[in-house]
Amino acid sequence: MIDKLSEHLRFNSEALRLRSTRQQLLASNVVNAETPRYQAQDFDFARALNEATARPVSNSNPGRHLAPALYERVSYQPSLDGNSVDLDAERAHFADNALRYEAALRILNMQLKTLLSAIQG
Repeated sequence: MIDKLSEHLRFNSEALRLRSTRQQLLASNVVNAETPRYQAQDFDFARALNEATARPVSNSNPGRHLAPALYERVSYQPSLDGNSVDLDAERAHFADNALRYEAALRILNMQLKTLLSAIQG
């Protein structure tokens, strides 16, 4: 029964984990906006989530997660020092990801409340 509950909550918990990882990556891009030759990085969230939820849950090591495949974001306004960070774009991605993280957190919270309500009767 616990396996079925874990599987039920897995999608949104994986989404939260990946949103958190992406938030750290975007923050790193912003921090390195002035670093010469730094290349802004990101990952395809939908692909990473599909890969994370397609893998079977391993009982031997349930906390082990694969890191998403990173790519260097193309710069629309390359700088003379080779830095590809566009602060406006990074801030927009950061805000969008933060809102989506909060939405996933609320959905997971509602799922847990619904399960608790069902258990308590």
